[in-house]
This record gives sequence, C-alpha cells and structure tokens, in this order.
Amino acid sequence: MSAPVANSEPDTSQAMAAPEEADTRLWAVVGATGTGKTGASLELAEALARRGRPAEIVNADAMQLYRGMDVGTAKLPPAERRGIPHHLWDVLSVREEAAVARYQHEARAAVSAIRGRGADAILVGGSGLYVSSVLFDFAFPPRDASVRAELEAELAQVGPGELFARLRALDPVTAQKVDPRNGRRVVRALEILALGESTHGAALPEEPVPWHPRTRIVGLDVPRADLISRLDARVEEMWAAGLLDEVERLRADGLEEGVTARRAIGYAQALEQLSGALTRAEAIAQTQALTRRYARRQVSWFRRYRDARWIEGGHPCALNRILES
Repeated sequence: MSAPVANSEPDTSQAMAAPEEADTRLWAVVGATGTGKTGASLELAEALARRGRPAEIVNADAMQLYRGMDVGTAKLPPAERRGIPHHLWDVLSVREEAAVARYQHEARAAVSAIRGRGADAILVGGSGLYVSSVLFDFAFPPRDASVRAELEAELAQVGPGELFARLRALDPVTAQKVDPRNGRRVVRALEILALGESTHGAALPEEPVPWHPRTRIVGLDVPRADLISRLDARVEEMWAAGLLDEVERLRADGLEEGVTARRAIGYAQALEQLSGALTRAEAIAQTQALTRRYARRQVSWFRRYRDARWIEGGHPCALNRILES
C-alpha cells in the first residue's frame, strides 16, 4: 500500500466511498496513550476469530506511520502481532510529512479491502483527528503549496504569535481550536482561510455521521492517577530501551529534515539531549510533562464520541461483554 504523502490531494472516487451494507464491521479501539489499545486490539481480533469472524488491524497512530520510530512510539514488533494482518505501519520515511487527508484515503482503502475479504477491520490508535477521519463522514479543506510556502516563510521570520493574532482577528472561532504555540496548525488555518474556507476543519463534526454503516467504538479508560504513573514509567523505559540510539539512527535517515517526525513527543527532546540543549533528566521530565498533557487532550477528544462503549484498559472480560451485546 502506498504511503500517505503530504500536500497531495488523492483521487478519492473509489476508496472514499462508504462501504455498502454487509455483515462485516468496522471496530475502533481508542483512548489515551498508555491505556492498552494495542493489547486490546489483539484481544479483540482473536475474540472475533473465535466467533468465526476474521479480523485485520489498521493503524491510527500518526507517529507509528514512520519507519524506524519504534521505541518512542511503543510500536508492536511484527513478531508479536500474533499472525494478525496489520496495515499502515512503517509507511513513511522520517523526512515525509504526515497528512491526515492522505491518511484518510489510505486507511479507508485498507478498510474497504479488508471488508472485501469478508473480515472485520479494527482501527486502533490515539491520534484523534486520524481516527475521526476514518470513522466519520467529513472532508478536509483544500491545500495550496504557494500560499503555504508564503505563510511558512512568515512564520520563520516573525514566529507563531503574530500569525495567531491574525488568525484570531480573522476567525476567532477557529482560533479557539488551535494551539497558539503550534506554528504548523496556525499556518494551516490561515492557509485555508486564504483559500476562502470558513473553518480549518481539524475538529470532530458537531453531528458526526459514521462512514461505515456497522461501526462499533471501544474506548479504553484508566483512572487518572494510574495513567499518570504508567505514562511517567513508560517515558523512563523509552530512554532505558535505547531511544537515544534510535534517534541517532534516524538522524542519519533525515529525521531533522522532517516536518512532523522530528517534533514528536520524546523524539524532539531526545534530539535536544543529543545536541546538548537538555540533560538526560531534563529531556525525560519534559517528555513526561508533554505526554501527560497529550493524554488529557486525547481523553477530551474521544469522550465526545457519543456511541463509544467505555471499558477499563487491561480487562478483556469487559471486551467480551461488548462482543456479546
């Protein structure tokens, strides 16, 4: 399967069409980082197989699209995938920009192909916009490379603050949805406004309509205190498992030339440690803080899924109850 390509508008005439009614289902396993989504997706696939329903798994974690970004994304090695087909892992080089519009096309094509084989598709990941782009019937605004280039040059010159002030003046509603420190998001919002659109589109629709007629969403929840402890420990484990060595290898592959991959939580801090800008302790502490903040945003995003069935992460019995309902 071809990799998602940044700033490229795909031909969506076939893969973007909603599947016809059939017995197969699209499952989504969602939740904050560290809640056990990977294990739950495997358990779900095996539970479905025991019921005579084959299943295949589709990635919805933006950073796990990248080849070589394994330790810092807790990517499941192929040898541990229990023979279950997995799709859309390791499809981008670290030089490439992850583009959600392209991902939507590729992921829906994968789901449609799985359905064509008579199997259920299991979408798993914590990148909220990526998950929503597959589950719900909404489109992304257009792109214009020349407009984007002008805005990016301005961003490099004046920083995100001035551009965000412009966005807030032009479209205060959109500005409320954009992190003013995230230059890429500010630029994207201004690009879309420049193209005559009234919204940046990076939000769950107010009344989301399922793309697949037989969609079931499983949300994994972990008590806040337990999740914080788990996330902090995971970051420590990333460094112990060789994240710095991984980042050194990825630098040779062009990590620092990429737009998206080099900014990933953990990878950005590892790069700063390697450059001497942060100590090991500072890099770990910063990564822990950013991971906790990211987890809060994930919880807020997925809690808006009205039809999600929430279970406690790590409890397969609860998953079985959902299968039997």
